[in-house]
Amino acid sequence: MLGHLLDLVTYDIGIDLGTANVRIGIKGKGLVAIEPSVVAINKVTKEVLAVGNDAKGMLGRTPANVIAVRPLKDGVIVDFDTTLAMIKYFLSLVHQKRENVWVIPKPRVLVGVPSSITDVEKQAVIDAALFAGAREAYVIEEPMATAIGVGLPVNEAVGNMVVDIGGGTTDIAIISLGGIVVDKTINIAGDEMDELIVEYMKDKHSLLIGYSTAEKVKIDLAIAHPEVEIKEQEIHGRDLISGLPKAVRIDSMEIMEAISPALRKITDAIKEAIEDAPPELVSDIYSKGIVIAGGGSQIPGLDRLWSETLHVPVKIAKDPQLSVLKGTLKALDQIETIKRLKEVEDQIIY
Repeated sequence: MLGHLLDLVTYDIGIDLGTANVRIGIKGKGLVAIEPSVVAINKVTKEVLAVGNDAKGMLGRTPANVIAVRPLKDGVIVDFDTTLAMIKYFLSLVHQKRENVWVIPKPRVLVGVPSSITDVEKQAVIDAALFAGAREAYVIEEPMATAIGVGLPVNEAVGNMVVDIGGGTTDIAIISLGGIVVDKTINIAGDEMDELIVEYMKDKHSLLIGYSTAEKVKIDLAIAHPEVEIKEQEIHGRDLISGLPKAVRIDSMEIMEAISPALRKITDAIKEAIEDAPPELVSDIYSKGIVIAGGGSQIPGLDRLWSETLHVPVKIAKDPQLSVLKGTLKALDQIETIKRLKEVEDQIIY
């Protein structure tokens, strides 16, 4: 029995609660789960039928009484009960990962959230984590988590610029002395690119495809600069004229054309953020450059496009899709500071 008591531990969890995917990690162990932010529920009984990969496989394929939904939109909770069920599911995965240890099922949780969300929305995230079984829950702004995750000197008196392209939002921030000096979040990111691909296929090829297909096409073919490798692929959908199945062969140049409106909007937002920065920090950005992260940063040629357009060095983060999660796990070492900041914010709000 004494041996079991010695193994009895509490643990800290970091969560990247993304619009498209949820990533969850344990301090000291790193990533333990990554699955889509999708929940399948019975419309009549409200019963949760599946979460994550199983639920995503149901998108567009469910019977009338079952719906597969994304409970987060633009990084914000739009369905609290469904988000609660999703977080509970992911916390249960963590318990399974630690099945050989006697665990007190009340972890301390730090969640990465978009910097643009309101205090009420932040509290909704905290409440969801607490109701899902956390003993303590806090939030950290995703640009700060990204900067910490990629190892930028966020506490020094220098300008650090990060651009995190997620599923629902692109977070742009300039950070110095432990705070976000310039913050710009836009609702243009991976999901918008998927929608643009769907519309492009309708307009150019009279082909109707689903968003899951559009996402796969984006991952396989998207480029941001014409001087990178061009790929081709055959995709299938429904002919909008005949109504019958149809196959079309497309290449990377077409997908670059399709997503170019989204890339232009993100580029303009980065320019605006630089324009809003103090001159001293702009000088730092000119010499140190911009770090880009998130799934969207992996589009081939994006770093080259922005380097040429913005006239600054652009570097893609190592493991860009895990930058926020890595940042939350590192920030757990400074949880007491985060708790004090929350207490100050609560006093200001109330």
